[in-house]
Amino acid sequence: NYTKRQTMMKNYYRMATEVDSACGAILEELRRQDALDNTVIIFTTDNGNFHSEHGLADKWYPHQESIRVPLIIRDPRMMYEQRGTTNDAMTLNIDLAPTILGFAGVPMPDKMMGRDISPLYLSPESPSSSNWREEFFYEHPIISKKSYIPSSEALVRKDYKYMYWPDYGYEQLFDLVNDPGELEDIINSTDPHVVNTKKEMKKRFDWLKSLVKSDGKVTL
Repeated sequence: NYTKRQTMMKNYYRMATEVDSACGAILEELRRQDALDNTVIIFTTDNGNFHSEHGLADKWYPHQESIRVPLIIRDPRMMYEQRGTTNDAMTLNIDLAPTILGFAGVPMPDKMMGRDISPLYLSPESPSSSNWREEFFYEHPIISKKSYIPSSEALVRKDYKYMYWPDYGYEQLFDLVNDPGELEDIINSTDPHVVNTKKEMKKRFDWLKSLVKSDGKVTL
């Protein structure tokens, strides 16, 4: 429906403009109070949004448009040379609480699964190259009924993504390097490399799923 899409997209961009204005007002107030250089600012969101990619709208599913979100950190402790730079390390929403606790010097509770992000931009050598996650387990529960919003799970890496739909027993595999838009499902490919990747990722997916659902201490 063209008219509905136009209305939704215009409202979306109106909201983004309002958020931008609000962020500007907050920064200006911090400057006015002479507190900007003593304040850590984290800008992020809880989910992405489909703009008709894959024929979808809203969020809910493990495609890139839904699960990738912005993360901008302004930390007065950051070296001048690092300000305004980017880092492609995999950070998750479960990292936000440990990071904020780290700012405050408060120990992280054992039950938290995330990590403090600050070493990624404060350490001379970024942990992203040696001791930072290279994958994560994703899950989203069913909403209402499976014909409305079915549950979904995935193992996400920078090069491949394995997706599983528990309510239908349906699986998918995407090559994120050569197909970043996730338009070609290669789960049934006979290419030996793809076959081996699928086998290894399914095994890893099952293990991570069991680990996350256990009562043990887990750091992702």
